[in-house]
Amino acid sequence: MTESTDPGTGVSPEDRKIITLARSARARNGVPEGAAVRDETGRTYVAGTVELDSLKLSALQTAVAMAVASGAQSLEAAAVVSAADAPADADRAAVRDLGGPDTPVLLAGPDGTLKSTTAAGA
Repeated sequence: MTESTDPGTGVSPEDRKIITLARSARARNGVPEGAAVRDETGRTYVAGTVELDSLKLSALQTAVAMAVASGAQSLEAAAVVSAADAPADADRAAVRDLGGPDTPVLLAGPDGTLKSTTAAGA
């Protein structure tokens, strides 16, 4: 299936959806990052940063873990909303482990504007 992209943003509607979900998780939970992933069936998993004394996971690592725990076999795309300039290597590694090296990782700013798209294996 070929997805069309918005000529103004270059983002497909499905990718815009996971960016919006990630942004909502960040705002709702008051955490530094929000993330969402889309699996091979189109299901989405949304998470925020986890910061406990005994457990620390980025939002994207948490979203990938939720997908795995729910039976996802692969990922089509991942999005993280963060003030960072690039997705963390550990985040890309988690996406790569489930989705493969070509899985796109979209990085958006807190306002939802797409900053970059990087392959998980890059």
